[in-house]
Amino acid sequence: MIATARRLLGRLVGTAFGRAVLACLALAGWALWSGGLLDGPVARHVRVSSVYAAPGVDLDRAAAERVVGNRRLVVLLMAPGADLREACADTERATHGTLVLAMSRDGEDWDTYGCSRVGGDSPRDIGRSLVAETVISQGADAFVDRPIEALKVIVLNYDRLVRTGLLPDGARTINPSLPRYLLAGGAVVGVVAGAAALWLGGRRAGRLADARRAVRDARADERAALGAATAVLAQQIIDLDRAGGPVGPAYRRLAGDYVGLLDEVSDPDSGDSVGRLRERVEELSRRAADLADDAATGGGAGRASGRGAGASGSGRRRGVR
Repeated sequence: MIATARRLLGRLVGTAFGRAVLACLALAGWALWSGGLLDGPVARHVRVSSVYAAPGVDLDRAAAERVVGNRRLVVLLMAPGADLREACADTERATHGTLVLAMSRDGEDWDTYGCSRVGGDSPRDIGRSLVAETVISQGADAFVDRPIEALKVIVLNYDRLVRTGLLPDGARTINPSLPRYLLAGGAVVGVVAGAAALWLGGRRAGRLADARRAVRDARADERAALGAATAVLAQQIIDLDRAGGPVGPAYRRLAGDYVGLLDEVSDPDSGDSVGRLRERVEELSRRAADLADDAATGGGAGRASGRGAGASGSGRRRGVR
């Protein structure tokens, strides 16, 4: 079984199609992983939202979203007794570039834990992050029973940190991961390439169809010309028969060749081409014309000799008398 799987994998990797399939699978896996496939429910929620409320927490989520707005601030309202540090750590990749505050009710106060994802790892940035994590929750304990008012206090603290320069100003941006851009770009390229291929294929098919139609029309014209020439030959043979000239072997051969030619002309699957059949018709037509000339020459000579004989006979009869 393992050997068979290895052979199949080797065949797949050994072809361009197989390598393309593996590349697409790798890109899809990268997109799923970077898009939060392994994220927990909290991280998946805050990828597109600034406020998370755990089940059982009484919070008007729409009003909370309006209070926070598009600031670089994410607030996690967890259930009482939840591990706030773990909740904050679970959202690390989903909240890049923001200040995160995890909070839960602890009696008459808020239990808070802040983690800043703004800035780098330099000592100055670390110091600023510590100050921001400490200041962001100040004053929220006065509104334990009113989470929306507590959020307003947190937002005021955030704006104060921005004015003092401890946090950068600007809105939170939610950007898709690089693999999603690549997949989107690949989809667009695939659609454009497919449309171009269909267009080019349609043009090629149209040219081929037009060429075949031209060939069919040419053959139809050749067939029509052949039919007309055959009709002329038939009229020539009929005229020879009506003339009452001497029926010799040449005439019988002409008639026999004409009958054989009709069988080939009426058979579309004949081995001879239309051009060759046309040449044979023209040859028979020349033979018929020659026979007509011979018949006309012979008939005229016979009538002339008959008139001469009649005249001489009359003279003799007058002489005897």
